[in-house]
Amino acid sequence: MTTAPTAGSGTAEPGDGTPRRKAVVVLVSIALAALLADLFTKHLALVTLDDRGPVRLLGGAVYLTLTRNSGAAWSIGADHTWVFPLITIGVVGWIVWMAVRLRSLPWAVSLGLVLGGALGNLTDRIFRAPGHFVGHVVDMVSLFDPYGQVWPVFNLADSALVSGVLLAVLLELTGRQRDGSRAGAQRAAENAAAGDRDATGAQPRERA
Repeated sequence: MTTAPTAGSGTAEPGDGTPRRKAVVVLVSIALAALLADLFTKHLALVTLDDRGPVRLLGGAVYLTLTRNSGAAWSIGADHTWVFPLITIGVVGWIVWMAVRLRSLPWAVSLGLVLGGALGNLTDRIFRAPGHFVGHVVDMVSLFDPYGQVWPVFNLADSALVSGVLLAVLLELTGRQRDGSRAGAQRAAENAAAGDRDATGAQPRERA
């Protein structure tokens, strides 16, 4: 006679993969959407802003100005462009590894934004001039100044990256785990289980 697996035996129940599949689908969908939107806005910027002065929007709160950045924000590391593709490949590998145990939809959104943004700028590094893996990133949005004097000129990929990281920080602060659990609730359950075990062990034994 076959006996049912006991609780905590580690045997997966039917449907256990569904939350993971759903989270991975959300992650990939958001990453793909962010990547395609980034590529489209960069193409649009190259077509409409090349050989043109900054375009003033929202009373000067936003300017559209085409720049090509060989480094990071504020042109940091401009002389070591080849380093950034390696860092990005490492980030992509880390996200793929995280997806193995991903069950949380909020974390899927966060990691999808980071992945899409990373791939957007990695595409520039690999395929744009002046050469493979040393390409310059296309930026076009400047805040409060037409030439990035207040804030570095950025693109949609940068926005996706920053949004994903901020969401990840918020999820960490609120105790949301990538496997779908909550840190506070898990600790409370463990404490309650420990209390039950202590209470059971403290009961007097019956005399024979």
